[in-house]
Amino acid sequence: MYRILLVDDEINVLSALKREITTIPVEDLDGERPAIETFASARAALNRINEVPVDLVIADYRMPEMNGVEFLSKVIEQHPDVARLILSGYTDLDGLIGAINRVQISHFIKKPWNDFELKSAITQSLATRALVQENLRLAHLVNEQQSSLSRQQAELLRLEEESPGITRIQFAEDGGIVLDEDDV
Repeated sequence: MYRILLVDDEINVLSALKREITTIPVEDLDGERPAIETFASARAALNRINEVPVDLVIADYRMPEMNGVEFLSKVIEQHPDVARLILSGYTDLDGLIGAINRVQISHFIKKPWNDFELKSAITQSLATRALVQENLRLAHLVNEQQSSLSRQQAELLRLEEESPGITRIQFAEDGGIVLDEDDV
């Protein structure tokens, strides 16, 4: 199940966002409804992010305590793999560029948002994060397997040095071991 945090100083916006997210078909979200938490305070949201794993953070660009880029910068310090989106009612090109460059947001959504674009941005962000997480899991598994193979190869080399030819066993058609007369 995905966990989404919404951060905006306007309670009405938080309610509208949450309502809109709940209309995303569950098949677009890996078959489960996301857990959605709303925060009118960036500081409270930061505290929560440090308590529970989060998949996606959607933050307003302009908030009183800190702006969305500052907030997401703090999120990245502790949780760099969290997907990030910024909402803004302002067309601040410098802010947009700063957000993309500094906190690597996946989408900048203009208020008032288009429902389809918002839902698409959310599902794409979550899907991308899921793929990255799966790739990391698989890479870790490959590293473990390579480490295991390296230990096995080292043991085979040791055995071969100790008893030359021991790792090159010949099998007969019936599954028996073929012995050289020199080995007996």
